[in-house]
Amino acid sequence: MHEKNGFEWLDSITEVDREQWGRLSAQYETPLLEWDWLRILEESGSVTPDEGWIPQHLVLYRDGVLIAGAPLYVKTHSVGEFVFDYAWAEVAQQLRSSYYPKLVAMSPLTPAIGYRFLVDREEDQAATVASMIDTINRFSIANNLNGFSILWPEPDFAELINEEEFTPWRHQHFRWNNDSFESFDDYLGKFNKNQRRNVRRECASMADQGLEVRTSFAADVSNAHFEAMYDYYANTNDQFGMWAARYLTEDFFHMIKESVGDRVVFSSAYESFVDRPVGMAMLLYKPNRLIGRYWGAARFVNNLHFNLCYYEPIRWGISQGVQRFDPGMGSSHKVRRGFNAVATHSLHHFYNEQMQMVMKMNIDKINRYEQMHIDELNSHVPFAGKRPAENPG
Repeated sequence: MHEKNGFEWLDSITEVDREQWGRLSAQYETPLLEWDWLRILEESGSVTPDEGWIPQHLVLYRDGVLIAGAPLYVKTHSVGEFVFDYAWAEVAQQLRSSYYPKLVAMSPLTPAIGYRFLVDREEDQAATVASMIDTINRFSIANNLNGFSILWPEPDFAELINEEEFTPWRHQHFRWNNDSFESFDDYLGKFNKNQRRNVRRECASMADQGLEVRTSFAADVSNAHFEAMYDYYANTNDQFGMWAARYLTEDFFHMIKESVGDRVVFSSAYESFVDRPVGMAMLLYKPNRLIGRYWGAARFVNNLHFNLCYYEPIRWGISQGVQRFDPGMGSSHKVRRGFNAVATHSLHHFYNEQMQMVMKMNIDKINRYEQMHIDELNSHVPFAGKRPAENPG
């Protein structure tokens, strides 16, 4: 039997050895590229060809040892990417070119900075990434794909990408950074007097309404929590109609405990002597990093969203040594809770030369407007003294 050598394309993450993939993903802070997370997305029916996500993962072996891997998906639409590239699809239509299918590099359904190719630390990072991109381009052209996009990349990984080949498109996101906080009171100390009082009042309102808020690892909670989280996730999305982002199946939530129970935490609000929470937020955790994903509640409770999605994760994160908390997309009210607006870039390469030219000709103006939006948001951060001068994106 010959040992594996060279590149291989896989139709499922289960076609690569879990331990070999895990050796690569363990090097990085993000939990979103781990084998078990990617597996339950596929096996739960949340990320499948029927849903417009066709797994085409790229792996690289040397003498039977996995030295690099990249989660990749052929897409027949842009739903679940959260980059909102529909305007570019319209440009393609005007040029009488096709926009779909395309290839995307991201962790599906999760708008969180952190994507990268997984490369063994002993390898030449830049050379390996360049070789992988060359292989991806040849695969895309051979299979009549119209473009390749890298979405939500980690900044140090994005620096390895050739900007002559890929066009960087700027997007606004949010981030909380742990400024050497040792307690929740340290975090509150960053705010001006009025906002510090507001946050304390919003936190105290939980007990005033008869609720206790606490955070637990998914591995340590009852099945009632997973049933509730799916119900609340579905209910929250139902409220947004055509703008909903309801992608995950019920099976996905039931697979969490045994598969990624040490990577998922629930921030939950409880009434006395009731096991099923009144409201929940689901977050992903890996040492140093916390990522907010889904939330919902059985009924409206004043300030519940702020407590479950921001204050309790920050309190818990400080206790766990978390250095960076990504709360999710949207909602300028995050700025008033101590989150900075930051810049991230998606990276795009079109195989149609006209599309590539149109994007390159217009992207500087688009990126300048987005940076103005980021700067405007950060001008409203209610910190004591002058606001942070840097945009840590």
